[in-house]
Amino acid sequence: MKKMTKNLLKNSCLAGVALGAMVGAAQAEEFNIDALIEAAKAEPGITIYASTGKIKKAAAAFTELYGIEATGTKVKGAAQIELVVREAQARNIVGDVIISSDAGAALAQLLPSGIVASWTPPDLAGDIRDDSKDPLVVWRDPSLWTYNNEDGGACPVSNIWELTGEEWARRVTMEDPLNKPSFIDWFNQMEMHGDDKMAAAYEAHFGKALDTSGQSATKTWVQMIAANAPLLTDSSSGAAEAIGTRGQDKPFFGLVASAKYRDVSPEGLAMAPCEGIEPSIGFAKPGYGLIADGTDSPNAAKLFLHYMMT
Repeated sequence: MKKMTKNLLKNSCLAGVALGAMVGAAQAEEFNIDALIEAAKAEPGITIYASTGKIKKAAAAFTELYGIEATGTKVKGAAQIELVVREAQARNIVGDVIISSDAGAALAQLLPSGIVASWTPPDLAGDIRDDSKDPLVVWRDPSLWTYNNEDGGACPVSNIWELTGEEWARRVTMEDPLNKPSFIDWFNQMEMHGDDKMAAAYEAHFGKALDTSGQSATKTWVQMIAANAPLLTDSSSGAAEAIGTRGQDKPFFGLVASAKYRDVSPEGLAMAPCEGIEPSIGFAKPGYGLIADGTDSPNAAKLFLHYMMT
């Protein structure tokens, strides 16, 4: 699994001083971590919005280390974006740091409108991939095609077009794309950058070429999956439980966030990534570390992001 997820899990880094400039100017700053810590301690505490509950533990650890009050709050997907926008409109900033996995909203709405800013720390910039600097990527969260491996066998699916057939009707599960914007982003990116691979996978499975003159191979796959009545969950935990619960005669198959593999154990869930599935094992979504414009604690916000990347 380490080898398989290596490329999906390539990360980045970040940090801060004052919420002044974006990446280019920030890298030209004279950065001093001690000065940042001193400035952060003079500011009010901070609140961090993220789509994962693990942000609460991260915030508590930050507080323990620096003595700066930090509160982690789980706010998912579209609800997070709406909350950030409403706070900006009301000029009542509660969320000082936003770690957003809604790439479309972050890139096309929050950043261009100035609701948030991204900043890359000069002391860590050399270790951050260029495609993760602006906006700054705090983490990448892979969702992997996953199967129930309680019987010790290999993955029963070798091609995602198999999931559109009778055998997998009502047995495919994933988070509801209407509540998880990253899945819509995935569909769009797959169509824009990987539709040729989707078409090739179709031909490999069905033994004939797909006519893409009317619509893309990706769109056809999404329509066929939808028609096969998948189980759409409100979280990746729900999908993981549907797949990995022990004792099933015909377990589910689907997409699960890699973080859910922490629940795999002899007494817990039985599931594994479907290595070798065509055209890809899943997708990795970025978590952008953003700082709210108008925060009363710009230095503390940046120090928290710096801490997250160390």
